[in-house]
Amino acid sequence: MTLEKPVTPEKPGTPEMPGTPNGPVETYQTLLVQERADRMLVQLNRPEARNAINQQMVDELHAVCTRLEESPKILILSGADPAGGATATPVFASGADIAQLHERRRDDALQGINIKLFIRISALKMPVIAALDGYALGGGAELAYAADFRIGTPSVKIGNPETGLGIMAAAGASWRLRELVGEPVAKQILLAGRVLDAQEALALHLITELHEKDALLDAANALADRIAKQDSLAVQFTKAVFHLPRAMHPQADMDAQAVLFESPAKFERMQAFLEKKDKRGKKPDTNQDTGDTK
Repeated sequence: MTLEKPVTPEKPGTPEMPGTPNGPVETYQTLLVQERADRMLVQLNRPEARNAINQQMVDELHAVCTRLEESPKILILSGADPAGGATATPVFASGADIAQLHERRRDDALQGINIKLFIRISALKMPVIAALDGYALGGGAELAYAADFRIGTPSVKIGNPETGLGIMAAAGASWRLRELVGEPVAKQILLAGRVLDAQEALALHLITELHEKDALLDAANALADRIAKQDSLAVQFTKAVFHLPRAMHPQADMDAQAVLFESPAKFERMQAFLEKKDKRGKKPDTNQDTGDTK
């Protein structure tokens, strides 16, 4: 297998406080987008419709993907607070827009409107973080499943009630959920309409961190900071190889490692590691922290 060399993004500058843009801010009709040197923060912004995913939002998220495919960066997804202020129930995305779904027919289903978008998001070269507050249902849950990381608040409710509406969860849940939570729980969600609360999702590792609402984006940015400290090229190759079919291993691992072994960052980072060990007065351990490279 020949692996395409990922594009290395510009080196990040000094980030400002989490949630504060230090790059250009673009305003879409259904999204709020903040682009920084090493990440893009995208907020689903249809508060009057509980952030339901309509065709326009799909189109605008495709535009975000185009930007991130051209210049790979970490993506943080979140949802705007719904209309109603502090008393409103929080929501990441309440699902696909039911009014539009009601009018869709066979040919619309075969176009794969949402699944093609979510596959594209999942395939972005740098990691995707979904910051979930409140309801993530139907297509909103499937968008979260497409992310590499899911963190949330204690108010999270996540699941797929599609069969109650006479359809199925056809935008990734039918195969991603089995991988994420196991077959028994996946069937409870998909076939019996079970909705997980935050503690249940945490226990199943569907989400990996819980934070209070006011700290959620800070936590998402802290996770992005940890990713950004790694070598971008190594992160991109690791993500790509991780998602390949079992039959493509170990050849894919060796092919990717062959590229990384020749990368300037590998020499710079390992040399810095060895020099740091020398300065501490210890004999460098050339086997430490290198991983399995054979």
